[in-house]
Amino acid sequence: MTDLKTEYTTLTVDDGTSMRGYVAHPATPASRGVIVCQEAFGVNAHISDVTERFARIGFLAIAPELFHRTAPGFEGRYDDFPSVRGHVRALSDDGMAADLRAAYAWLSANGGSADFPIAAVGFCMGGRAAVLTAMTVPVACAVSFYGGGIAPNANNPGLLNRVGELRPPVLLFWGGRDKHLGPDQIRAVTEALREAGKNYTNVEISDADHGFFCDARPSYNQVATAHAWALVVAFLDTYTLERRTKPGVGSKPRHS
Repeated sequence: MTDLKTEYTTLTVDDGTSMRGYVAHPATPASRGVIVCQEAFGVNAHISDVTERFARIGFLAIAPELFHRTAPGFEGRYDDFPSVRGHVRALSDDGMAADLRAAYAWLSANGGSADFPIAAVGFCMGGRAAVLTAMTVPVACAVSFYGGGIAPNANNPGLLNRVGELRPPVLLFWGGRDKHLGPDQIRAVTEALREAGKNYTNVEISDADHGFFCDARPSYNQVATAHAWALVVAFLDTYTLERRTKPGVGSKPRHS
């Protein structure tokens, strides 16, 4: 296994708060960066592991603690969602945008080159945050896993009214067995992106449930995770590596 360095760093957010981020450095100088957006359960062992997984393929990776205003260092249990609900409800898009700008600025400052490409990847609550990142800072691309709240729901106005602000290509993953995010929400997201002429790739894995990528959850699906990871790596390679030598890559919308 490739050696890598991990650490916590403290970021200054432009609303006057400070935020901790979990950082994984690759063994060799990073050629690109990634913001890893947490689930509702915080920057826990799973999110730390994913952050390190990106470092092992050459990314300088940071997972910002988006609950830093209400519960710095929070790690919730997957069998106790009520304990995380209040922290989720306390989030605001303006606050998260400030956090994402801070994470992006840290990667830009520590990336080692003027054209250091940065991506965003997120899971569940973080899937929405990854899309918000793509509306907030000039990331090269974004990946959203089962992102609740991209489409409007009873608890969230969603982001579809801001779809015109989306610039980079996005890759969306959904589970066909997901009872939290049904076909109507998936359809709302893809139709909004299609109508706006955005560059997106939509992937629904029919036998996967919500949270299928997390091996600490009962819904973990090893096969779906393997398929998704291969697609994520190819997508990130296209827009953070190939883009440097092929300026036209990604200029046409992708729909599925």
